[in-house]
Amino acid sequence: MIVERTRVGSEWLELREPADAAARARDLVEHLRQYVPATDWVVHDLASGTGSMGRWLAPLLPGRQRWVLHDLDGDLLRLAAAQLPGPAADGAPVVVETRRSDVTQLRPDDVADATLITASALLDLLTQDELARLVDLCAEAACPVLLSLSVVGRVDVVPADPLDSRVASAFDAHQRRMTVRGRLLGPDAVAAAIEGFRRLGANVLVRPTPWRLGAAEAGLAAEWFAGWVRAAGEQSLDLASATGRYARRRLAEARAGELAVTVQHADLLVLP
Repeated sequence: MIVERTRVGSEWLELREPADAAARARDLVEHLRQYVPATDWVVHDLASGTGSMGRWLAPLLPGRQRWVLHDLDGDLLRLAAAQLPGPAADGAPVVVETRRSDVTQLRPDDVADATLITASALLDLLTQDELARLVDLCAEAACPVLLSLSVVGRVDVVPADPLDSRVASAFDAHQRRMTVRGRLLGPDAVAAAIEGFRRLGANVLVRPTPWRLGAAEAGLAAEWFAGWVRAAGEQSLDLASATGRYARRRLAEARAGELAVTVQHADLLVLP
């Protein structure tokens, strides 16, 4: 199946932002602070969406910061410009610049001034060639890279249902689907990124960063579940015809806060 690039809606990004913030690996920020001496930061945030990475990370870093947000979606960039991060950890100012750009086509000159490159929920949306270009881009910049919240293909839903594993397998296949840009890496992206950076001599620190969605996150759990089942059905028409009653029942359970959902991700800190 060949599909075009999908657009991520601002409502979904807003809904997931608290869960993202709770999941991200704060200890990697401590490693980053120890690695980089006190400095003025220039942070290039790739596929920034509405700027949630900056709102989470900027208050954890000391020193003046200039965030350069790269995204292809101008509407998301306008929202990011209206929702600026708070001040730095030591009260220093944080400023934001937005650039409408395709992050798979960035050149070394575009990030030449970076003291840090970040991205969130990006790696699994790339093809092998696009990831290789990203690794080379970051290596050319010769600065740390913090890559957050990439899916790794493991989901647990409690209480379990016999159809959960079939849906999970079809969803993973959908994550690896063929597009006009090539086959997406999906849950294989983290391992490929680690291999690519280590091949160039970088030190790569890896941390599990799971979403843990319970009753307090019922709205997000329901939206996630609906998208999970929909993508699985797009991948497997046979499965789609078999999961109608299952999907309605499980979605009602998610909305009622009766499901505990764990979606595994990984964060990477790359130190050149």
